[in-house]
Amino acid sequence: MSVNKKNAPHLIRSFRWSLAGLVAAFRHETAFRQEIFFFCVLAPSALLFGESGAEQALLLGSLMLVLIVELLNSAVEAVVDRVGEEIHPLSGRATDLASAAVFLSIINVTLVWGAVLLNQHLPF
Repeated sequence: MSVNKKNAPHLIRSFRWSLAGLVAAFRHETAFRQEIFFFCVLAPSALLFGESGAEQALLLGSLMLVLIVELLNSAVEAVVDRVGEEIHPLSGRATDLASAAVFLSIINVTLVWGAVLLNQHLPF
């Protein structure tokens, strides 16, 4: 899709909505703020420890994936809270599944970083 005068306003609005979502997550979601902190600490390390562009991309990508999944988790929780305050098994399942996705993305960070860093120190 080419950018032209017709769809440029939509692109600008989409960018603003995305930015508003990031700001809302940072303001209202403690877990997102914590993960942003870890991203800011680990991102320079990814550039330092990654020996190639591919390794750096893997290290940074695994960190970005945590942020992406956390945003989706927060969206699921917001929708569940919006639908109703009563306890319902499906609401609990939805939030548990979203939380499990965050957990798996954090395990992914551990595995990717471990594989990259161990690979640099193995003799073969």
